[in-house]
Amino acid sequence: MSTPASRTASVRRATSESTIELELDLDGTGQSTIDTTVPFFDHLLTAFAKHSLTDLTVRATGDTHIDAHHTVEDTAIVLGQAIRQALGDKAGISRYGDALVPLDEALAQAVVDVSGRPYLVHSGEPEGYEFHLIGGHFTGSLVRHAFEAIAFHAGLTVHVTLVGGRDPHHIAEAEFKAFARAFRQAKALDPLVQGIPSTKGAL
Repeated sequence: MSTPASRTASVRRATSESTIELELDLDGTGQSTIDTTVPFFDHLLTAFAKHSLTDLTVRATGDTHIDAHHTVEDTAIVLGQAIRQALGDKAGISRYGDALVPLDEALAQAVVDVSGRPYLVHSGEPEGYEFHLIGGHFTGSLVRHAFEAIAFHAGLTVHVTLVGGRDPHHIAEAEFKAFARAFRQAKALDPLVQGIPSTKGAL
């Protein structure tokens, strides 16, 4: 019986706005060491790692004295790139995943297709959520922006729907946990799948 290829990646990105170093293992146990200098984003990425069973190490610095935007965006870009790299040719994966995750009063649904076609549908957040500050200088708008960057650079089709919620922290965390659980299903190796799970023969 052959040993499955390692589904790991290591990516570094440096610009005038940020420096990101990221390592991941898609077949991990959810261990993580996260330091983006944006504490609430660290919290969300830690939840992603834990609930997707992805081992994740992130070291990031950036111009957070201006805004958290650049560091969050660039970290999400690198995470997407690493996911795409680690997935390889996607042979034997389940491809699809979906999850409905509560966090107290918040309820979020995520559906993921490892399609090779980047697309994000993100809906249901309450009016004004994008302007709310969470954890000091993380705005609600960065949740959607992070999903956009991950989906685009990983080649994922992602639907995230907030079914209900009131607390901004709970909303963001429920959405990230739902995405993590859906991604966990989609990336999983399925012994019943032979080759690439697509009629086109490529993803």
